[in-house]
Amino acid sequence: MNILAIDTATPALIVGVVCDGATRSETVLSDSHAHNELLVPATLRMLNDAHLTFSDLDAIVVGVGPGPFTGLRVGMATAAAFGDACHIPVYGVPTHDAIAHNLGDPDNLLVATDARRKEVYWSSYCGGQRVAGPEVCQPARLGEPTPESDYRLDRVDVMSVPAKLAPMLPAVLQETTVVSGVPLPADLVAVADFTGKPEPLQPLYLRRPDAKEPAKKAPSPAIVRKES
Repeated sequence: MNILAIDTATPALIVGVVCDGATRSETVLSDSHAHNELLVPATLRMLNDAHLTFSDLDAIVVGVGPGPFTGLRVGMATAAAFGDACHIPVYGVPTHDAIAHNLGDPDNLLVATDARRKEVYWSSYCGGQRVAGPEVCQPARLGEPTPESDYRLDRVDVMSVPAKLAPMLPAVLQETTVVSGVPLPADLVAVADFTGKPEPLQPLYLRRPDAKEPAKKAPSPAIVRKES
C-alpha cells in the first residue's frame, strides 16, 4: 500500500509517504505557527520525493490528537480534503499511540504532549497497549485520580515529554527516564487499522478551543428609540 501520513497535533508538522511499510519520504518541520502555510507544499514535496502522485495513493493516515484546536484542524481538514478530492480513504489515529510505537512500545510508558495554557495531554501504555488517557491536566497534577482514571505514577518507567514541561511534573517523575518520541509517518501508519472502512474523523481536543464567540451586545439606545 502507498500511504500518505500527516500529523499536526504537536508543535512539529510531520508529513511522509510510506509504501508497504517502508518510509519513502518524510519531513519534520518545527514551526508550529505555520502549519497552515507549510502543510500542502510539504505534502506535494513528499509525494514528489517518493515519485508518486495522489492517484498512486491507497490511503491517507492522519493524527487526530490530542492536540490544540488550531493545529489539529489544519491537519485533519487537509487530509479530509485530499481524500474527498481524490477518492482516497482517510484513517484517523491517536497521535499518542504513534509516539508510543515510535519508542518501541516499552512497558510502563507515559506519553505527554504540550496542551498549551500550562497543561499537558497525556496517555499511559503498557506493552504497546494504551491503559489510560488521553486526558488533559496541569503538569503538577499528572497522576491524580480522576473520574475517568485511577492511573498511578508509580507505574511509570519511561516517559516522553517536552523538555520545557519536564520540570513542572510531579516529584515522583523527576527521576524517570525521559526519551523523545515523535509520531513519524511509519509510526502513524503502523498503528492504523486498515481492516475495514475508516471511521469518521473525530479530533481529540479534550477541551473547548481557546477562541470564544463574542458575547451578544445589548441594542444601542438610539436604535431602541428609533424602533419605538
